[in-house]
Amino acid sequence: MTCIRSQLLVLLVAFSLFAAGCGVRTDSRYFGLTKPPTNNIMRYVTGGEIESLDPPITNSQPDARILIALFDGLVEYHPKTMEPIPSIAQSWELSQDGTEYIFHLRNNAKFSNGDPITSNDFVYSFRRGFDPKLASRNAYLGYYIKYSEAYNSDKSFVKDPTGKFLLKSDVEDKKEGEGAPATPKVDNFGPDSEFHRFLDGPERLTVPSDPKDLAKLTDKDAKLKAALQGKELVPVKAEDIGVEAIDPYTLRVKLYQPAPFFLGLLAHQFFRVVDHNVVEKYGKDWTRTENIVTSGAYKLTVHKPYDVLSVRRDPNNWDAANVHLDGIDFYPLDEQTTMMNLYKAGSVDALYNHTVPAAWFDQITPFKAEYSLQPEVADEFYVMNVKKPPMDKLKVRQALSLAIDRDALAKFRKTLKPLVDMTPEGIFPKYEEARTKIYTEELAKQGSNLDQWKARKFDPGKARKLMTEAGFPVNAAGDGFACPSFPTDQVNLTYNTAESNKAVAEFVQAQWRQNLGITIPLQSVEFRTYLDQLNKVDYAGVARRGWVGDYMDPYTFLSLYYSPANEGATGWWDPKFDKLLDDANNTVDPQKRFEILAQAEFYVMQQQIIIPLGTNTSSWMKKPYVKGFYPNPGTLEPWKFAYIEQDPSKWTTDMDKIMSDDDPAVSQQVDRLMATQLEMQNSKTQIAAK
Repeated sequence: MTCIRSQLLVLLVAFSLFAAGCGVRTDSRYFGLTKPPTNNIMRYVTGGEIESLDPPITNSQPDARILIALFDGLVEYHPKTMEPIPSIAQSWELSQDGTEYIFHLRNNAKFSNGDPITSNDFVYSFRRGFDPKLASRNAYLGYYIKYSEAYNSDKSFVKDPTGKFLLKSDVEDKKEGEGAPATPKVDNFGPDSEFHRFLDGPERLTVPSDPKDLAKLTDKDAKLKAALQGKELVPVKAEDIGVEAIDPYTLRVKLYQPAPFFLGLLAHQFFRVVDHNVVEKYGKDWTRTENIVTSGAYKLTVHKPYDVLSVRRDPNNWDAANVHLDGIDFYPLDEQTTMMNLYKAGSVDALYNHTVPAAWFDQITPFKAEYSLQPEVADEFYVMNVKKPPMDKLKVRQALSLAIDRDALAKFRKTLKPLVDMTPEGIFPKYEEARTKIYTEELAKQGSNLDQWKARKFDPGKARKLMTEAGFPVNAAGDGFACPSFPTDQVNLTYNTAESNKAVAEFVQAQWRQNLGITIPLQSVEFRTYLDQLNKVDYAGVARRGWVGDYMDPYTFLSLYYSPANEGATGWWDPKFDKLLDDANNTVDPQKRFEILAQAEFYVMQQQIIIPLGTNTSSWMKKPYVKGFYPNPGTLEPWKFAYIEQDPSKWTTDMDKIMSDDDPAVSQQVDRLMATQLEMQNSKTQIAAK
C-alpha cells in the first residue's frame, strides 16, 4: 500500500501546513474539516485494491462498489433498500408460473464509446459469464437460468441414434404411484420462436463431458449407465442457455423454476452488460485503461493500482442528465487509522463500512451528522476446510465454535451482534419467525430445545469435551488448559489483510488458547490472493469470511453452499441440502418457503462447516454535504444518486434518520425510473379485472 499511503499522507501534511498558515479551523459540530470539494468530484475509500474490472470475475465488495459505477444492468439497486429498480430495462413482465421474464430495454442506452446497447449485448454478457473458460466465481448466482449450470460445468446432452435427446425424467427414480412426468406446456408467454419452444420443453438430461467424471457418476448409478449405452454426448453450448434476444430491445430470460429473489439478483455485477466488440478484440487486456469500454454512469479515466482509480461522468450514458457527480476518485486502503485521519483532514468525503476502529467508537458516535450504525445484510464468520484433517472431524469443528465467547467479541468489536447461525439476525423478520418455528420442531425431535441450541454461543466446557472425544485430549495445566496432541503445525487461522480482521483473529486465537489450550498460528494474506485461496479451498484449517447479501433474501446466504461447485470455501456439499433449497424456491407461499429454507439452515448448521461470529452493522461515515448516499443493507451504492450539496442548510444533520428522511432529489429520481414499470403493472391489473 506504499503508493496510496504516500499520496494521501502528502495531502495530510499539505492540509496541516495550510491550516497553520491560513487559520483554517474545523467546526466543532463535525469530525474534522468539513468543506465540500468545489470540483464536484467525490473522494471515497473503497477497501482493498481491486481484483478485476471485469464484472463477472470478482465477488468482492470493494470491487463491486467500483463496478457499479462503471457498468449498468437490466436493473439497479434502490439507493436505500437495495430492492431492484429499472435501469437499462425500463420495464419487465413475469410469466404466471414465475419461470420466465421478458425485459423491455430502453432504446437510448449506449456504451461509453457511443455504441448502442441492445438485447444481444445482454445475451453475449450472460453467456460469457457462464463460460467455463472465464472461471467466474459468480457464475453460480445465475444457475437458475436454464442450462446455465450445465454449460458452466462443461456438461453434455445425451442423444440417441434417432436424434432424440434423453430427458432428465428418463433416469429419475419415481416414487410409488407416480406416473410419467407431465410434459411442460408451451406457455405462449411473449413472442414465439423455435428457441422459446426448446426452452419451454421438458428439461434434458445433462451429464459430465469428461470421461473420467462421467465414469465416476455412472459407476454409482446403474440406471444412468444403462441409459447412456449407445448414446452420443452433445456438449451444452452457450447458445443453449435460457437467454434470448426477441428483438434488439426485448430480452427473454428462462429459469428452471421460480426464484423469487431473481429480479433483485440481476443488479449484481455478474449480470451487468459489457461491449462484446471490445472484449473480443482485446481479450484479457480489454479492462486496461486504454482499452476499456463501459456501460455505466461513469467511465474509467485513471487506474494506478494501490494508489487511485478515477471515474468521470459518461456523457453517452442513457441517464447522464440525472447523474449528479462529475466523477469519483476511489482510494484502495484498508488501514483504519490512516483512513480516519484522512477523513478528519477532509482529504476524503466518505468511507466504506466497518472502517471506524473500536478504539475510536466512543469518540465518533456523538457526531450524528456523519456517523451511522444501521442494520446490514451481512455476517462475519470463519470457514473450515472440511476436506483436510483435523477439520474433517465434526467434533473438532464444533469444539472450535463453542470455545469462542461471542458476547465478549461483540463487546470488543462494538458494532457486531453475536450470531450462531448462518443467516444474519434483524434483517429478515418473517424468515426469523419461520426459523424459530422450524428449529423448535426439529430440536424437539432430538430431545432438545431452543435455549440449548442458543447455548452454542459459548460453552467452553462442552468444547473441551468434544475436542477430547475427537482424539485430542484437553487437560488442565496450571491456571489453564493444554491440548498437546492437536496438530497446530498443520493449521492456520488465515485472514485477508485489514486491521479489523487482524484484531478479530487475535481475539479468536486468544479464546482458543484460553479455553482449549490450543495456539493456532495466524496468517495474513493480501486481499486479491486471499480470494483465490478461498475459491480453491486452498488453505489449512480456518479462514476468515464475511458475506454481504447480493439481494434481500436469506437465500443469498444459504446458496453459498449449493451445488458441488459452490462458493462456500469449505469443500462441503450435500445433495440433501440442495433439494431443500430447490423445494423452497418451488414453493409459492412465502412463509412456507421460509420454513423450508429454515430446515435447510438447521441441517447445514448441524454439520458445523462454518463458525458464525456475528451479524454486521454498517459502522459508516460520510461528510454531511454528501447526499443521495445511504447506509443501505448491503452498503452497495448506486452512484448516480449521490451528489455534493454546497448549501450547509441542506446538509445531513442526523444520520439516525437518514433512511426515513425524504430527499426530493433522490425520491423523484427513483419515481421517474419506476414510472414505466408501474404503468405496465397497473395496466395488467386492469386487464385482469375486466
